[in-house]
Amino acid sequence: MIGGAIDDLRCSKAGCRADAAWNVNWRNPRIHTPDRVKVWLACDEHRGFLHDYLATRGFPVVTTPLGTTVSRVEENA
Repeated sequence: MIGGAIDDLRCSKAGCRADAAWNVNWRNPRIHTPDRVKVWLACDEHRGFLHDYLATRGFPVVTTPLGTTVSRVEENA
């Protein structure tokens, strides 16, 4: 965690400085197995944008509340 506190986490959308409220869990199925989960952080405003950005590129995506751990992202997620 950045700074050791969940309150210090910011949205991953370029230029956004808002506090994160969501984990956008994803993987690239061409190079990662289902247990290799990458995480972008999202504020309420950019949650859908970041999810859709990855999904339209064919990446499996699961959005969860901030702090929720996901161990796998399956193809049909």
